[in-house]
Amino acid sequence: MRLLGFSIPFVLLVAMAVQPVGAAQALTKVTMTTGSFSEREAAMFVAQDQGFFRRYGLDLTFVHVRNGPIGMAALAAGESQLHEGSVTGAVLGSAAEGTDLVFVAGMINKLIGNIIASPKIKNPTDLKGKVIAVTSMSGGSWMFTTLALEYWGLDAKRDGITFRVLGDESVRSQALLNDTVAATHLGYTFAAPLKSRGFTNLADLALLPIPFQSTGVLTRRSFINSSPEIVENTLRGIVDSMAFIAQPENKPAVLKSLAKGLRLPNVEQAVEGYESLPALYERRIYPRVDGVRNVIRLLGATNEKIRRLKAEDLVDDRFVKKLDKEGRFQ
Repeated sequence: MRLLGFSIPFVLLVAMAVQPVGAAQALTKVTMTTGSFSEREAAMFVAQDQGFFRRYGLDLTFVHVRNGPIGMAALAAGESQLHEGSVTGAVLGSAAEGTDLVFVAGMINKLIGNIIASPKIKNPTDLKGKVIAVTSMSGGSWMFTTLALEYWGLDAKRDGITFRVLGDESVRSQALLNDTVAATHLGYTFAAPLKSRGFTNLADLALLPIPFQSTGVLTRRSFINSSPEIVENTLRGIVDSMAFIAQPENKPAVLKSLAKGLRLPNVEQAVEGYESLPALYERRIYPRVDGVRNVIRLLGATNEKIRRLKAEDLVDDRFVKKLDKEGRFQ
């Protein structure tokens, strides 16, 4: 039996969240989900391996779920307390239906990754009439791809572009390798081996001037009101992790965590992802209102409830401001 995409043991685990695990440890259990599976999660992988959350009294379980909608369902049901992800159709749809979602941090505030295509595809216009793989029809890979298509003057419906839901980056990269699809969005780690085999890199999205709230931390306002210290301490652990990643002498440890988190067979395959992080991670992790507003604009064109959302209501930077005043971003 499964509930919202989780197994019963996981649900039981989450039911114990935010409860002391014992006087000896004095840690508070908390669960964070993510529907992403790329080098973007490096800060979380490293924070867990280096004990940065425990430093602030948290026993944080970081759970990879199938996609963003499952993460939103878990938050709405109280099965998790935090979610790491981008502003997507799933996020805005959940907010439009009344879930009190809010971004409390933004570790990456731009589009990232590559649009990788078959060697037969030479430029974006060649995508007309082709199939593009995504994780889900409202998730990050779909959002990144849709915004890139818009930037190139393409429209999926008008130009006969079909989205096919296949799964995470490892699955989509294999589909591209097998010529099952013509293109897909991939993070730098999974894009590297395909580029080396002659697949076309249509764009490094981080270089395109497109406002976007990418990897950030989401929670519910009701959880902030009941447990502000958990939210604050989670962000403290993430900031410590990002500072650790930024130190060149920690490269071996970061590569090890990244390879383990992405289930790569060796650390060498994590190098490309590791080397992309300095250009991706924000020094000051403020969530980006204009990035949220850009996606409301995009999705609101066909969804009245999303169109009514205000980007300012989906951002709460009080904890980041506190860390900033403490000099944590120096």
